[in-house]
Amino acid sequence: MQTYTKSFILIILAGFTSAGFARQAARPPGAPPPGRESAIKSADVNKPGAISFPYAAEVTEDNVPIHCGSGTNYYICGKLKKGDKVKVVSSQFGWSCIVPPTGSFSWISMRYVSIDPDDPTTGIVTAEGIRVYAGSEQREPIHSETLQLKLNRGDEVKFIGKQTKDYYKIAPPVGAYLWVSTNYTKPLAAPVVKVTKPVIVPTAVDPNTATKTATKTVTKTATKTDTNDVKALIPTTISGESENLKAYRTLEKLIKAEQAKPLNQQNYTNIKKALAVIAGNKDAGKAARYSEYALRQIKGIELAMVITKEVQLQNEELKKSQDGIDKARETSLAQAEALGKFAVIGKFQTSNIFSSDAIKLYRIIDDNDKTVCYASPTGPISKKDLSKLAGSKVGLIGKIEPNPQTAGALVRFTEVVQLN
Repeated sequence: MQTYTKSFILIILAGFTSAGFARQAARPPGAPPPGRESAIKSADVNKPGAISFPYAAEVTEDNVPIHCGSGTNYYICGKLKKGDKVKVVSSQFGWSCIVPPTGSFSWISMRYVSIDPDDPTTGIVTAEGIRVYAGSEQREPIHSETLQLKLNRGDEVKFIGKQTKDYYKIAPPVGAYLWVSTNYTKPLAAPVVKVTKPVIVPTAVDPNTATKTATKTVTKTATKTDTNDVKALIPTTISGESENLKAYRTLEKLIKAEQAKPLNQQNYTNIKKALAVIAGNKDAGKAARYSEYALRQIKGIELAMVITKEVQLQNEELKKSQDGIDKARETSLAQAEALGKFAVIGKFQTSNIFSSDAIKLYRIIDDNDKTVCYASPTGPISKKDLSKLAGSKVGLIGKIEPNPQTAGALVRFTEVVQLN
């Protein structure tokens, strides 16, 4: 029984082996195993002597789909036709990562992008770590969930269409990539890259003071950047993006240091000059864009400084006016309190009506020369000659009582005060 079982197993294994040999015999000489064509083609690119990344490739078929990721499960962002050229930057699992070709686009949230007032086709990112998503004509922005990269404050984007549901349609920024099957691409010859050495900007140096100047420069650089020295804030070579970015980062710290000061003590004059140098450098790359954005920020800060100063002046004038009003009010209240002790106030006039040797009557009139009341002195003041007060404004201290003779009021006063 055991011999029969062993023989049966050997027959089955021989069948599998024969089938395997048959499949190998059917494959053309040198062809890769099934399912490995793309992987081997991708790996061949990086063999010694082959074209290294990045490299240019030509599309070999029509209607080749572009995906947002390395697989058919990622949504389609466009299509390529035979003969189209693409730039391949990397590959994995039979998929080539490419620079987005013409016609590609991305989405970015409107909340974190402001429109450049000098160029309505350009947007400026206003926060850190803002996500950019791969765009597709077949999907709404909210459902385009594949992240391409993140942008930071000051980065610029180019609008290529109207906003759609709180998203801007933009040209894919540098660093945003798409994917295409390596099966449909053919590497092209790598172009010759010409390397340009940095150009040093010559600086005139006095031989008699060269040593002293060099010592000062080293000391200043080692300790702290002087915001009053523009030359210390800007790069001395036109060497490209890296050095200018370092200079910009230094200026960015100086801007923050100025912002920490009281508004009336902030001074951006030399910082603006240094930023303008970087912004005008065609080799500065991102540093130039960052510097332009920083200059616009400083312009806004300086406008706020002017407005704040004007508001302070207005507040000072308003305080002066308010102090004057308060002082006048206090004076009026004091006068009112003082005048409150008088029974009547008005112009003092002599009167022959109802007067006699025993009783002297005077008439009090208002500003319209109408009689307010009559007044009669009582006590020691009745013995004084009051005729000299005629025509003067006075206040009488005394009691008010009815006067049957005049059918009006009579003030019996014990004291008279001249008010003007």
